[in-house]
Amino acid sequence: MLLLITDTSGKHGSVALARASEPPNEVEVIESVPLAGGTFSAQLVPQIAALLSKHGLSKGQIDAFVVVAGPGSFTGLRVGLAGIKALAEILHKPIVPVSLLEAVAVASQEVGMVLAVLEAGRGEVYIAEYEVGEDSARLLREQLLGKDEFFTAVPGLAIATPDEALAQRARDAGRSVSEVAQPGAEMIARLGWRKLHAGQTVSPEQLEANYIRRSDAEIFSKQI
Repeated sequence: MLLLITDTSGKHGSVALARASEPPNEVEVIESVPLAGGTFSAQLVPQIAALLSKHGLSKGQIDAFVVVAGPGSFTGLRVGLAGIKALAEILHKPIVPVSLLEAVAVASQEVGMVLAVLEAGRGEVYIAEYEVGEDSARLLREQLLGKDEFFTAVPGLAIATPDEALAQRARDAGRSVSEVAQPGAEMIARLGWRKLHAGQTVSPEQLEANYIRRSDAEIFSKQI
């Protein structure tokens, strides 16, 4: 099965192709190419076309789209998800949304309760509490917290993060920390394949970004 993986949640993004086969944890990334930040709208579709062409493939051969749905940049996620919605609608293929926080939780290789933490900018962090199994993670809650308070959230839980500074701050506070690699195409593809295998897909109309943080427009409109 051919998967197209996209991540436009951060300052920089990526597009990748992967082959998935039974059992559901067997995924091989064919190639991943970077997308420069600030130009996702101009790059996304051409990079997808170039990647397919390079490997002698066509859009019609894509079996499913795996997309990072957040949390992250409002503009990046909006552009990335809009592009995938359009392609999935034209090709009548399923979409598998994946959370970066879930990828962090699974990457920790902890079994049990895990608190996934990601840098959110503006002196804040995204956190999500997961119950992690061998191959999956069940979300219990997620929220936005200040950097000075995240390490006091849910005492007793192991903290998983790819951010060295956040990991050190949590260690200094006496928390158990699992410092993981930033989730890349392989991890996202593997999570997406498991979700696809479990029927956890959405239609183009159902695909939504998970920002966690409200946009500036929402914040300012409520202050007027």
